[in-house]
Amino acid sequence: MISKRAQAVSPSETLAISAKAKELTRQGESVVSLSAGEPDFETPQHICEAAIKAINDGFHGYTMNTGTPELRQSISDKLQRDNQLNYDPSQIVCTNGAKQALGFSMLAMVDEGDEVIIPTPYWVSYPQMVNVAGGTPVTVRTSFENNYRMTPEQLEDAITENTKAIMLCSPSNPTGTCYSADELKALADVLADHPQVNIISDEIYEYIVFEDEHVSILNVAPELKERTVLINGFSKGFAMTGWRLGYLAAPKPFADAVAKIQSQETSAPSSISQKAGEAAYRGDLNAVENMRNSFKKRRDYIVDALSSIDGLKCFKPSGAFYVFPDISHYLGTTSPNGDTIESSTDLCMYLIEEHGLAAVPGDAFGEPNGMRLSYASSMDDLQEAIKRLKTGLQDLA
Repeated sequence: MISKRAQAVSPSETLAISAKAKELTRQGESVVSLSAGEPDFETPQHICEAAIKAINDGFHGYTMNTGTPELRQSISDKLQRDNQLNYDPSQIVCTNGAKQALGFSMLAMVDEGDEVIIPTPYWVSYPQMVNVAGGTPVTVRTSFENNYRMTPEQLEDAITENTKAIMLCSPSNPTGTCYSADELKALADVLADHPQVNIISDEIYEYIVFEDEHVSILNVAPELKERTVLINGFSKGFAMTGWRLGYLAAPKPFADAVAKIQSQETSAPSSISQKAGEAAYRGDLNAVENMRNSFKKRRDYIVDALSSIDGLKCFKPSGAFYVFPDISHYLGTTSPNGDTIESSTDLCMYLIEEHGLAAVPGDAFGEPNGMRLSYASSMDDLQEAIKRLKTGLQDLA
């Protein structure tokens, strides 16, 4: 009864860890969860008011499959204003979250046997989306020493005659790493010699960059525009996770292909969410800046705290709201109950079961020596999490 495609897909480990944390909490256990990639802020008031007005005005019906003309125009204006990129509204498809934009892009681009290059650590869903589309994920393992950035040499070595696309994510989930303009240009120079390779650029964390401005690969290599798909959305920068609103911007034929798939699978996002998204991009970004400043303070705290723990290594990420410390020192150790910590998954299960700390194992992201901690939580939670982590690691022998 179950298709081979469905059997080949693994469930999201980030959602699994979050579910376990919630279940332990329901059972009365004290759990501090740094597993979810969800801002702990409320959606800015002017965005909520736009949604309420839409409800009161009776804006309840289906919209155009690709999104309302007003929302797509506001996205087009935003891309020009914030990213210096020119896209006609007809090149934009609004989706039920950025995740759907990614998944439908894979379906529209990848055929059986096509390879998609994915640097590790990767967001958990990337390889699974390639699998669902019938393609082959080709992972490229990056190094902690290089802040988990793929080098041009690694990209060149990974490209074959079957390579259909490369998956980029900057700022990165799960590491928080950002590629600089020079680093993106070096990757673009490699791609210039391989015109069959498309680029899917996931830029969902663009508003959460701390020291410098966000840079898109199209800012340094505009000549790649005709084979690049930009993925973005409202969940991270505007604390709109539950609104389920994302989009892609792409060459018109590709946008049309995604629109066809969407018309048969889900149709347009919620009409109310679209009005909220329009307000987000047409309003000021003061709330976004305030959230970013809070994330930066939390980042500085958690990096310093992690770096003070014997055996842990942690670089300071440039964006998003994650740290991805190297936990290899603790692999092979033994817990107080006699279990061997053989993997990052073992370590995370030990931490949540014995110390009430929820983190996501690096295994889920293709990097066995890492562990993802989200600092999209209150400072009180972060301080308590560090206490529990220190205690848990000290108990390992």
